[in-house]
Amino acid sequence: MPRMPKPSIHQIVAGFVEGDAISNLAVQLREIFRNWGYASEIFCPLRHIAPKMRNIALDLREHRIRSAPGDIMVFHFSIGSETVDYFKKLPGTKILVYHNITPGHYYRSIYDERELLLTKGREELKNLAMLPDLSLADSAFNARELMDAGFKNVHVMPILLSLEHLNRRPDRGILARYRDGVKNILFVGRVVPNKRFEDLIKALYAYRAAGHPEARLILVGAHLGLERYLALLRNLVRELKLDNVTFTNHVRIEQLCAYYRVADLFLCMSEHEGFCIPLLEAMHFDIPILAYRAGAVPETLGESGVLVNEKDFPRIAEMMDMLLHNPALREGIVRRQRERLKDFAPDRLEDRLKGYLKQWLTL
Repeated sequence: MPRMPKPSIHQIVAGFVEGDAISNLAVQLREIFRNWGYASEIFCPLRHIAPKMRNIALDLREHRIRSAPGDIMVFHFSIGSETVDYFKKLPGTKILVYHNITPGHYYRSIYDERELLLTKGREELKNLAMLPDLSLADSAFNARELMDAGFKNVHVMPILLSLEHLNRRPDRGILARYRDGVKNILFVGRVVPNKRFEDLIKALYAYRAAGHPEARLILVGAHLGLERYLALLRNLVRELKLDNVTFTNHVRIEQLCAYYRVADLFLCMSEHEGFCIPLLEAMHFDIPILAYRAGAVPETLGESGVLVNEKDFPRIAEMMDMLLHNPALREGIVRRQRERLKDFAPDRLEDRLKGYLKQWLTL
């Protein structure tokens, strides 16, 4: 009997832009699938592919030309879009990768149109429940949302993340500018309301009000399309008379590496995270982490880092001071973070992924 031809393993994303976590994951998965011996491409509606990325992802309309009924389709779901309806109608094996959908209420009165889009996405989630043959969530936090929505065959698959790109030579200008004896408190993430940038600013204010003027807050993240929220944050900085808060906007990888290298503390006050990749990046650079206990943050940190349960800013400022000035405490936390990072080794996670997919693979 002749062997059945190998299926292709393609991916669909709602948007494909440089530096985006889902886009980066899709590229890494494509390389893994190709290394396994499968044809693999990334498809996205053309208008949502950044111009400089159009040599990497293909227009979703090309999928029909390049696909066959027995293919495996991996659909990255994080927001409502036309890709949902397209995924529903596909033949073949369907695998959903859930990256969480931010609750819309975080955007209320700032970006009402965004709130509606996110709310629609959460409604679409329930409509997809009976469709996938396999559903993968990048955290147990996300997996619970899938199971609550009625999904079956749900498994936790942490984000496959290579950190090799963070070993590039850092930007020398940033190193020279910020290695000046002032303590650098860092957060990395898109400037969106659920990440609570205002609370990072309040934490810096509390820290400096406690008698520590030698500190600055560096906020690394893109804010294109989020200018209203950024304006509110800048107003807060002015009201609190803070002179050491930097919003970088989008940065190149060499600049990102430099900001991590100059950081003395990674501070996260986000209230909704489905995984939070920057926590792993901070671990990679041996930066002690202080984070608010919310979403998947405790799960990603495991037994590492330091978690706070309340937004009590004077107490947070005390902990910041200890992490910045107590060498023994810092070393203990960094040591646990190094151990935690080993759990996300790409080869270990790749084997786990292959185990989830094995019933559909021809190996």
